[in-house]
Amino acid sequence: MTLRNIGTVAALALLTALPAAAEWAPERPLEFVVASGAGGGTDNFARTIQSILTKDKIIDRPMVVLNKGGGSGAEAFLYAKQNAGDPHKVIFGTNNVYLLPHIAKLAYKAEDLQPVAALAMDEFLIWVKADAPYQTAGDLIEAAKAEPGKLPFGGSQSKDTDETLVALIEQTTGADFKYVPFNGGGEVGVQLAGGHVVANVNNPNENLGQWQAGAVRPLCVFAPQRMAESEPIHDGKGWHDIPTCKEQGLEIESYQMPRTVWVPAGVPEEAVAFYRDALKQVTDSQEWKDYLGKTSQTGAFLTGEELQTFIANSEAKTVEVFKAEGWSGE
Repeated sequence: MTLRNIGTVAALALLTALPAAAEWAPERPLEFVVASGAGGGTDNFARTIQSILTKDKIIDRPMVVLNKGGGSGAEAFLYAKQNAGDPHKVIFGTNNVYLLPHIAKLAYKAEDLQPVAALAMDEFLIWVKADAPYQTAGDLIEAAKAEPGKLPFGGSQSKDTDETLVALIEQTTGADFKYVPFNGGGEVGVQLAGGHVVANVNNPNENLGQWQAGAVRPLCVFAPQRMAESEPIHDGKGWHDIPTCKEQGLEIESYQMPRTVWVPAGVPEEAVAFYRDALKQVTDSQEWKDYLGKTSQTGAFLTGEELQTFIANSEAKTVEVFKAEGWSGE
């Protein structure tokens, strides 16, 4: 054997003896930074994931939940910017990550975070008081056209997800409602049940109690297809019995809010892959399926290019609404 061959064999033997490069794993406790206050939908989302990751031993490091809901969640996203490159900060939000910078001057940009996954979609429905004369979305829209600016339409916050949808309904149909903002979906549901507004666009879970009590009823859901089958909720009807808004002639095929997980910009890809894999295991668990059933959310695990495409389309469509309403600073 020549010296060159001996050297080659020795080198191969050395490479074989070396351990394979270890996959990334957390080296210290994780911070789950929630872009909402305690008890909100995003907080519940994050704490459910934390529970499953811990109980099923998917991640073996402690996970501490930090609520940073100031500025409609901007506080959490600024915190991510301040911790660029730190893989031990995991941010929980919605579409507010990429929409907030379009309506307010903030100290962060969407590019200061990188998306890991979307795990669920919040559905939006048009709800009316149980004894209201409107049987379809078309009936409500025609009433708003007949009395421009008179019918109070309740929603959570101003220039946020609910008001954006009401504005989109107006832009699509020519209806003219009087938008009335409240502090949250729970309060909006109470106001509708009490007859102080004629309609709202609450998520299923936010009006569930009032529907069960027969105080409100749904007209339609802004989704490409009807919601999943469920047990009857009121008068023998469940979620699947609610028609889509497009079935009722309202030409808005879909309006859904994603429940999203992010990390700061600059986090290495192997860390992103670690969280992506962990979150996929979460969505495979029975506890996650129970969570989706309880909240009436639609399961949707999006990552990579599919998630980027969803974000790009969601952002583009919503910004057009902002511009038409004069909300955008662009």
